[in-house]
Amino acid sequence: MLLRLGLILLVVPALLLMGGYLYDLSLADACLDQGGSWDYTAAQCDSADANHPFVPFMVRHPLWVNGGMLLSVLGLFLCIAGLYRRRM
Repeated sequence: MLLRLGLILLVVPALLLMGGYLYDLSLADACLDQGGSWDYTAAQCDSADANHPFVPFMVRHPLWVNGGMLLSVLGLFLCIAGLYRRRM
């Protein structure tokens, strides 16, 4: 039980973070393909003459990134505890 919970906590947050990052990246890419300028802080596409600075995903979503990584580390420790417990 401990090992299963650990594996879920290890894998699911990382997959959700990758999914969120790739979704955000695809929105910006689609805007640039249409000739616009992507406003990272407002998450919207503006006209091409506007020039918005790049703001990294971690700066825009620190709770998601830090919380997801914290859950993954907790999952790693639960996996180690589950494997250690099984050996005894």
